[in-house]
Amino acid sequence: MSSNRGQRPTERTETDSVSLSSLRAEMDGTVDADDETAVSEIASAADRSVLSEEFSFQEERIKGSLDELLVVLAGVRSSDTHGKQLIEDLDDQFDTSLSPGTVYPRLHDLCDEGVLERRELVRTKEYTIDDPEAARETIAESARQHLALGLAFKAALEEGDFA
Repeated sequence: MSSNRGQRPTERTETDSVSLSSLRAEMDGTVDADDETAVSEIASAADRSVLSEEFSFQEERIKGSLDELLVVLAGVRSSDTHGKQLIEDLDDQFDTSLSPGTVYPRLHDLCDEGVLERRELVRTKEYTIDDPEAARETIAESARQHLALGLAFKAALEEGDFA
């Protein structure tokens, strides 16, 4: 997970152009096999055309996805998943400095919901995935929602009068 700094847009290809209706059909699974364009190809094209070397995450977007990001970070770390380290990971990976007052309540809520488990250590608390299936479903649904919105925004930029 990085902010993709340093990536440069490449030349446009046929997969760079997608209509909102074709995107919706693909997300719904109603596209004919002959006409199907893989979502991953569209996402790759969107990545090339939308992200630039000036890209950085906006703090409000990170806060809006904070639960999912904390679950992801706890899931990919095999150790050292205490709150302070997760806050540092958010800063390193998403260029955002969130306060403990923002992060710890979300960690506690994720524990209360049974998604994360909190283990009391000598001087800190460590967070791990408590329910892998719930964590996977949370992340998968969030990824699908973000991908669909991003692709819809991209298609709207191509179709709309935003010149």
